Amino acid sequence: MTHFPQCNSAHRPTRIKLQTTPALIRLGDGHRAKGKLQVVSTTGGLLQLANAIAEGDFVEVAFQAQSGMVNGMAEMLNPLHSSPGSVFQPFRFVALADDDQDHLRRLVEDFSDQTFRGLRSSKWNALT
Repeated sequence: MTHFPQCNSAHRPTRIKLQTTPALIRLGDGHRAKGKLQVVSTTGGLLQLANAIAEGDFVEVAFQAQSGMVNGMAEMLNPLHSSPGSVFQPFRFVALADDDQDHLRRLVEDFSDQTFRGLRSSKWNALT
C-alpha cells in the first residue's frame, strides 16, 4: 500500500540532521542528480544539490538508511539558499510504499531515541 504523508499543522514532524548521507534524485524526464540529504522527517527533507531543481517538480528521492533503503516520490520546494556549486533545497514526500515508510519512520525514531538517551545521560552526568 502507498502512503501519502500529510503535514499536521498541530504537530510538526520530528526532523533529524544527518551526517553525509548520499541521495539519488531521478527527475521526471529520466535524468538523475546526486545530492546529500541534510535533514529528513517523515514528511520531507532538505537536500544539498549542485543545481536547483524547479520548484513544483516531482522527483524520486532515494537514500540508504540504517533501517533500509528509502525510495519515495517527492515534490521539490523553493530553494533556500545557494553558494557557488551548491544549493540547499527542501522537498516534501508525496508518496511512499509501505517498506519505505517503515524504514523512514524507524530512522527518525531510532535517531530521536539516541538523541534523547544522550541528552538524558549528559544531564545525569552534569548532576553527579
